[in-house]
Parts: sequence; structure tokens; C-alpha cells
Amino acid sequence: MARAGGLALLAGVVTLALAGTAGAQESRTAAKFVDLNLLTQDLLNHADGDGNNFLLANGSYQQTRYYPNRQIDVSNVSGLHPAWVFQMDVMDSLETTPIVNNGVMYVTSAYNHVYALDARTGAEFWHYKHRMSSVTGYCCGPNNRGVAVYGERVYFGTLDAKLVALEAKTGKLIWQTQIADPQLGYSVTAAPTVVNGKILIGVSGGQYGIRGFVKAFDAINGRLLWTFNTTPENSQGVWATTDATGHDLHRDIAAEKAAYAKSGDPYRVLGGGVWQTPAVDLAANRVYFVVGNPSPPYDGSVRPGDNLYTDSLVAVDLETGKYICHFQYVPHDLWNLEPASAPVLADVKDKDGKTVPAVLEAGKTGNLYVNSRKDCSLIRVSDPMVPQDGMWTVPTKDGVPMQPGANGGVAWSPIALNPKLGLAYALNIHQPMTYFTDSTPYPGGRLWLGGGVKAIPGAPQWGNISAVDYDTGKIRWQVRTARPMVGGVLATAGGLLFTGDGDGTFKAYDAQDGRVLWQFYVGAGVNAPPISYSIAGQQYVVVAAGGNAQLNYRRGNVVIAFTLN
Repeated sequence: MARAGGLALLAGVVTLALAGTAGAQESRTAAKFVDLNLLTQDLLNHADGDGNNFLLANGSYQQTRYYPNRQIDVSNVSGLHPAWVFQMDVMDSLETTPIVNNGVMYVTSAYNHVYALDARTGAEFWHYKHRMSSVTGYCCGPNNRGVAVYGERVYFGTLDAKLVALEAKTGKLIWQTQIADPQLGYSVTAAPTVVNGKILIGVSGGQYGIRGFVKAFDAINGRLLWTFNTTPENSQGVWATTDATGHDLHRDIAAEKAAYAKSGDPYRVLGGGVWQTPAVDLAANRVYFVVGNPSPPYDGSVRPGDNLYTDSLVAVDLETGKYICHFQYVPHDLWNLEPASAPVLADVKDKDGKTVPAVLEAGKTGNLYVNSRKDCSLIRVSDPMVPQDGMWTVPTKDGVPMQPGANGGVAWSPIALNPKLGLAYALNIHQPMTYFTDSTPYPGGRLWLGGGVKAIPGAPQWGNISAVDYDTGKIRWQVRTARPMVGGVLATAGGLLFTGDGDGTFKAYDAQDGRVLWQFYVGAGVNAPPISYSIAGQQYVVVAAGGNAQLNYRRGNVVIAFTLN
């Protein structure tokens, strides 16, 4: 049941926004169980063409976030109005992506609450609250980015590093398994991926000296099937002197090699968390994911070498987890500018104009990278979507300015593609920062930054939505926003782009040119990825609004759905 206690401020805002809106309702009552529709592997395999449901964290295994229904389009989106509002029990940072299967919606809140809702009305079917262990360490807010649904079960990861399986019909616990030790800084914030009977999940904690990994578990019993460690025992790499774009990283390779010879390989505490859900190439039987920052983020003196596979795109075999290929965007990262957005699979034109299978990744550097799916090699890099002044200035004890700052570029926000327009849409952050170092030894599971960052006083901060032609790397259009952008994007066959802002507005843009066609004020930061679905021929667009901990946008606790009728 939706709660009222402690929600007066936001509830008041939502009530004012919905006043006089025909058909809008706030869910208050709960049914006892879900009328379950079995979610089969065949349905998941064809999720990219499903105009009724939203079955995976980014819409499909390709993760394009492109919804094929066109009932809501550029000609009628101005008539969009709230259909229902659901209030969660927790008022805190919301980054959840709703999953919708046969009229049932599954959403998560901060601190690992899971809800099943009627997607037509917002009425609650059930609510599961995870019992958190007493010791947890996590970065950037108590976030959870959503669930995976498979067969008759719902799966999600927790801040205390567990994988949990629930009964989809009732929300009852089936099993849970501890996948890592939270006392060492491990946590899970990403939504899992389910494919061919396997639950794929990675860990966060790159700020705590973890050794990152992606694991596959049996969807039936939670048994571990394989593990891929994101920091290999030989993490030194090739001692690269430039980043993926050819910029000088200003490394002292001789000093690093001497440190490596003296102290050995730092792979055991090198970080390498996995922030986002991996993409799956079913035809090639491959999994693609991106690995986060090395640990500690700002002090390279204790981690000599390229620090493989941090700041990298990695491909592994779906059945075995064995390494296939990788590409490192920023070797020996000192700026916390790792890839943190979900990778996307698409067919693109290579340098010779031939169409090839590729992986797209929007980086915190402010570039969109296009890599070959065959061998992970770089096909192209987009024009910068944000200023890149002073890259890559080496941090010092006294501090040095550089942009992008440590939040990006593109942070955790998943991008969207419109294959008909050949465009990728990314949310960007412009937030110049001063980087400084403060070398400390590994603290045994406590926060380990090796320095830090500070926003530059008086420096302008803003965001943008960038539309990038992924066949050329050129920016087709940009829309500047008053605040740094974080959340996510949804593209639709109706020629629309949906995304939210930290000021509490949810907007629809023309996908061709970025014109704002519709907006609605929700009252809390709209910093979660939107989705769309249809029931009985009626299309809905839904998004969670609860703000963002990292950028300190206004907190809330609502999931709100919009429709035309």
C-alpha cells in the first residue's frame, strides 16, 4: 500500500500538479497477488520489437532503449497527462528502471525495496523489503537500478552484495545468495540481466579497494556458474601513454615500472566495479560490459600500470565467462572518468562505409565511443559533447583544475538510439572540478579515494542532451539545460525523446531536432530512466522521480505514468 507518512511536501506538489486532470489517480490499495504471465526466454529474445511490454533494464538485450510503439507521437504528445501516481515507502535517490510484463510493473526504491504494481492503475500488488546487513559500503547513494524477471521469478541485487530471487506472483523470498563481502566495500546497484537460465550481475565498490567481477548464477537455484574478474592477475597492460582518442596521459612510465617491480601487481584491491547492466549478443553468444574506475581513483602511485581492465569495454563468452576481448578507454585513470553508462549494441558504418556489428559506449570523458563487436577495437570516437579543457592534467596535492569533472560527461545515464535517424542520445554533465591527491594505504574495506575533487567556485555548471550520428561521430544537435543532466533517455518510434531534469520536470523532445514538445512538473528530481508500454491498445510513459544523491537533486518517492486517454 502506498504510504502517506513523511511525504507531505512531495505529495502536495504532486496533488497540485494533478488537480483537475481527468483519469489521474494515486494508488492507495493493494491486491493480494499478481495474475502472472510466464516470461519466457523467447519473449526476452524478441523484446526489442515488443510494443506492449518493457522486459529488460534497457528494453532489450541490445540495450537501445528504443520503444517501437508510435501511438504517442510528435503530433499528439502535447496532450499527455498523468494516468496514475504511486508513492514508495522510501523517500530517497531513485534510479530504477521499471520492468513491465503483461500489465504488471516491477520497480525498486533506494535501500532495496521491490514493488509489483498494476501497470494500468498503479495499484500495489505486493511489496518486498530486503533486510539489510549491518555493514554496507556503497558509493553515490543507496541506489538500486531495477530488477530482472524470468519465468515466475523476480531477481535483484542489494547494497549488502546479495542476489535475491522472489516469487513474481506474491513477492515471497525464494532464495538469496551472498555474492561478495560487504565489509570489504562490495555492493550491487545495477539491475541484473537474465538470459538462457543465467542471472548475470556485477558489483560496485571501486572506491573501496575491491576486486571487481561479473558473475553468472543459475536462475533456478542461485548456484554460481562462472566468474570473470575485472582486474586480472597481470594488470599492467602495455604501459599506454595516450587515451583512446590519442591524448597524452602525462604518465611517468619509468617511475611506474619501478613501483611495479617493487610492490608487485595491485590487482587484488584495484577496483573495477561494474555500474551497469551488460548487453548480450545472442547470435555471437557474447556478453559486453564496461568496467569502472581503478581504486583508489585519484592516486596512481599505489597502482602502477594500465590497471586492466578498469575503464574498459570487455567481452566474454556467455556460457563460460571466458575472456574474448577488451578495449581500454583511459589507461591508468587518475580522474575517475570511467565508462559508467550501459553499453549498447547496434549496426554501424565502419571507416570504409561497410555496415558492421558494434558496441556504443557514452563515456564520462564526454565522448561517444564506437567499438567493433568482433574484437573490441575502436571504430570511431565522437566529437566532444562537453568541454575538455586541460585533459589529462595530472592531479597534485595542491589541486589542479580540469574538465570534465569526475561526474562526467555521461555518468550513469543510459543512452538511447533511434535506428531510423541513426542517432544516439546522451545526457551530459558540465561540472569543472579541481583534482587533488592524498596518498593513503589500503584501509581494509573503507572508502579509499587517494585524494578527491572539488567543484570550482563560481564556475558555471550545466548539462546537455546530445544527439550524435553514430555512423560519423558528428553531433547533430544539442540542447543545453540549466542543471547537469543525470538519469536516462527513452527514444520511441513516434519520433520522441523522453527524459527528466533535476529541477523536477519531465519532458518530451522532438528526436530530429531537440525541440521541447511537452513538459510536466513532478516536484522531485526526475533522474531515472523512463520507459513505455501499452495495455489494451493504450500507450503509457512512466518514470520514477526521487532525485539523485550524487548531484543532490531534490528527493522524492513517486512513480508516475502518463497517457493520452
